[in-house]
Amino acid sequence: MLDNTRPKRRYDASNRRVRASENHARIIDAAATMFLKNGYVGATIPAIAAHAGVAVETVYRAAPGKAGLLAAAVQAALAGGVQRADVPVEERDAIRRVIDEPDPRRQLHAYAATQPGVWSRVGPLLRVLDEAAAGDDELAKLRTAHEEQRHAGLHRFAELLAERDVLRTDITTDRAADILWTLCAQATFEALVTTRGWSLSEYREWLGETLSDALLPTGGHR
Repeated sequence: MLDNTRPKRRYDASNRRVRASENHARIIDAAATMFLKNGYVGATIPAIAAHAGVAVETVYRAAPGKAGLLAAAVQAALAGGVQRADVPVEERDAIRRVIDEPDPRRQLHAYAATQPGVWSRVGPLLRVLDEAAAGDDELAKLRTAHEEQRHAGLHRFAELLAERDVLRTDITTDRAADILWTLCAQATFEALVTTRGWSLSEYREWLGETLSDALLPTGGHR
């Protein structure tokens, strides 16, 4: 007797993972668009699902509620895209160039060069977060966590400068981190670029020079 049984197809999970990744990216991008267009309250889950072209249940699986979607959108904006959000900060190309630069002045200018893009991408989403956080404890915690994360990253940068013995002798690592955190803040970018109308190149050059003057010995001598 002939065996007409068809061989079972081997289950290929790779395609499913690719589709899931694509759906996740679309959802986070859609959430960012809806938050910017309609604000936090107006960005409903059904609206996000419709914009992403997925079922509402798929959106709920992508992140823990709207707060989780906003957190993911902020992280994606910081990283320069959803697909880059899982890459550790120190391994991202622009930050890697900062870390690998041996000259401290060029290093600070290289870091300053990352800031216009960061604040242009994430600033609008953080304004949405700031407006909504006033009446929402969960969002207030998200805002605090974002600032703590930023300060921790800049403290690691300050530690790197200290390890290379390039900081001014009167500045501790903690003080250097606070200076970086303050000068590179969103408020500074908004004040100079958004309010005062500086160009991104003017802001970038000013920031690089100001960081160098604040953190490095005058004339390159300790």
